[in-house]
Amino acid sequence: MADKTLSCKDCGADFIFSEGEQTFYKEKGFQNEPQRCPTCRKAKKSQRGGFGNGRGNSGGYGGNRY
Repeated sequence: MADKTLSCKDCGADFIFSEGEQTFYKEKGFQNEPQRCPTCRKAKKSQRGGFGNGRGNSGGYGGNRY
């Protein structure tokens, strides 16, 4: 497996989809290659609020009980 040059669907810039990233995607069972460059991926993730939506990871109501 060799590095691939892909084109970002948002900004149009070319970016490298490395052999290591391809292996990671395959191990995770992802079917599609990334469509955004790392910069646009980061921007898109911050628009969505990223993981956890900034609400913490308490997972329920009331937080910790002591």
